[in-house]
Amino acid sequence: MEARAGVSKQDIREQIWDYMESQNLADFPRPVHHRIPNFKGAPRAAEHFPRLQAFKMARTIKVNPDAPQKNARFFVLDSKKTLLVPTPRLRTGLFNRITPPPGATKDVLRKCATSQGVRNYSAPVGLDSRVLVDLVVVGSVAVSEKGWRIGKGEGYADLEYAMMVSMGAVSQGTPVVTIVHDCQVVDIPEALLEDHDLTVDYILTPTRVIATGCERPKPAGIIWSKISCEMMRRIPILRSLRSREKQAGKDVTLQDEHQPLPEPHSQHTAPPSTVRRPRDPPQRESGPMQAEGVPSDTVYVGNLPRDTRVSELKRALRGRGAAPLRLTWQGPQHRAFLHYQDPAAAQQAVSCLQGLHLGANTLRVALARQQPASDLVGSCAREPHPDHCPAI
Repeated sequence: MEARAGVSKQDIREQIWDYMESQNLADFPRPVHHRIPNFKGAPRAAEHFPRLQAFKMARTIKVNPDAPQKNARFFVLDSKKTLLVPTPRLRTGLFNRITPPPGATKDVLRKCATSQGVRNYSAPVGLDSRVLVDLVVVGSVAVSEKGWRIGKGEGYADLEYAMMVSMGAVSQGTPVVTIVHDCQVVDIPEALLEDHDLTVDYILTPTRVIATGCERPKPAGIIWSKISCEMMRRIPILRSLRSREKQAGKDVTLQDEHQPLPEPHSQHTAPPSTVRRPRDPPQRESGPMQAEGVPSDTVYVGNLPRDTRVSELKRALRGRGAAPLRLTWQGPQHRAFLHYQDPAAAQQAVSCLQGLHLGANTLRVALARQQPASDLVGSCAREPHPDHCPAI
């Protein structure tokens, strides 16, 4: 099957999905649109897997959790190798290790290889486990004989691999395998490839084993400039990896961090007439002064609506993935102070909370030490004292 000239990645995806459905090549779950497609003949394609020399030499193998790779997962377990499966959408970590019950029969191992078995017989693998992955299996929507791959468009396989690089779990020499129907092997224009795209070394189909000999470098790690605050919120393990890489001196600027922070009294702030601030001191006409002695791990949140409850603010913070260690509430002054583990976590929270609304108000969010001194008068932006500023 040939991809049409002048197409996009999405065009190729739609072409594959439509063809597999129209030719009745798809298998449950259907329709295959917006999925890594399961296909008739997937078990036959997977039979090539344990015959690969890379499989025979591997001790730890990561296999994606999609349906067409179910038999690949079984072969890993049946060969008494360590099977790692990514957590769905990376919500709770990167890997789960599948551990069958003692004395498991082949039938039980087949159950362990299903999506339900992955849930029932798995245990999370932490960042500090120092796991080394010898072989990687990924799903694909389309792949070329040159080893260029297109996934379903959400980027999880690419990100999983980049995270494994950051953990030291894989290297450029770690083989990558994909299992697809023959119709999914198409020509993919090189112009469609980007730096974060993962390539494959072996393609297994019901009729062929293709050694791609791909020389295009695989991702060398997480490209933080392509990661958004929203992704950081959805994928907690990214926050831990980012903190590690920042400590190592790497550039971890996020996609939406290059934009300057809005000024405290910018046009994004709700009009003064909508918020009563009876206890706020007047602004100094001489301009803002940077506060001294304020910890760099503290974030100022201002312009809170007068009737806001602390529970509403805490819920909004959790929704942005920016829940602090402690929250100091100063509702009468329409402000709060968020205390984080370290300056890096505080700066990340500032980025994630830009544009946050409560009611009709756009909240003012910045590092507390960068606020005008007048905004901190009477505050406990410094370490809170229980007798004066209750931490919540």
